[in-house]
Amino acid sequence: MRGPDRAHRSLTYRTIPSPPHPLGEAPGVRRRLPRGKGVVPAARGRVLRRRLAAVAGAAVLLVAGCGGAAPEPNRTTRVSPPSVTHRAPVVMAVGDSFTVGSGPVRSWNTYLAAAARQLGWQPVIAGAAGTGYLNRGKAGRNFLASFTEELAWRPAPDLLIVSGGHNDRRWSPARVSAACHRLLTTVKKQWPRTRVIVIGPIWMTAPPSWAEGVKGAVSSAARRAKVPFLDPLPELATMIDQPEGAGAVDEVAKQPDARSGGSELVLPDGVHPTLLGHRRLGKWLVDSLRSMPLSG
Repeated sequence: MRGPDRAHRSLTYRTIPSPPHPLGEAPGVRRRLPRGKGVVPAARGRVLRRRLAAVAGAAVLLVAGCGGAAPEPNRTTRVSPPSVTHRAPVVMAVGDSFTVGSGPVRSWNTYLAAAARQLGWQPVIAGAAGTGYLNRGKAGRNFLASFTEELAWRPAPDLLIVSGGHNDRRWSPARVSAACHRLLTTVKKQWPRTRVIVIGPIWMTAPPSWAEGVKGAVSSAARRAKVPFLDPLPELATMIDQPEGAGAVDEVAKQPDARSGGSELVLPDGVHPTLLGHRRLGKWLVDSLRSMPLSG
């Protein structure tokens, strides 16, 4: 029989270095395993397998908890094309009291505003009463100054309308023509892609003898600048001679500011159009623009 000392010696333990822990246990921790052949490798294998299994399970739970449902790899997302919004044309104008309004007729009721409503424009109206290509009026600026101060700093419009000449009777036709051409040249240099139209002077009554000289000066400058010119005088003569027919226009004429001394088209000052007169001018402008190719 073996003595107690020998049995005790067979069960003594020795300290061995443990492998690195898969979850990050600090190295150097020692395990006490029984002495004997094959004991250490078997124990070590079982421990490693259990710990690796635990790590794998934790990783699966971590992915399942944080990632959520994985996207389908073959599923395509349909993207709707961006909606196309129609942009109304931007039309700017420089003019005198016929363009900006006078008396009871405000700028939003002038013939240009009436045309803008019919054609779907976004109008920007500049200028002042009493002004012209040379005449500065009470505003202290001519058409070129009005263009520079009120319009030139804005983004280029689709169309610019220059309307006037009525107030330039104090100057010779040659000077009026030169001033008009200078304005048109400045506009084309500032906005090379903008279309430009020139409207001649407006008289709501029979024009004076010198009116033809101003009209000729303006039309000559427009022709040199290769800009279309519209003459309102023939249409105005027709409007003055023809009485109004029945219809919606007569309702406008019933307004107090739409009549003047037997004329439904001219204000009591004998110069400027009434609300009805502006609407008639607006219709003329719309018809004229629709019947001509815009160039320049």
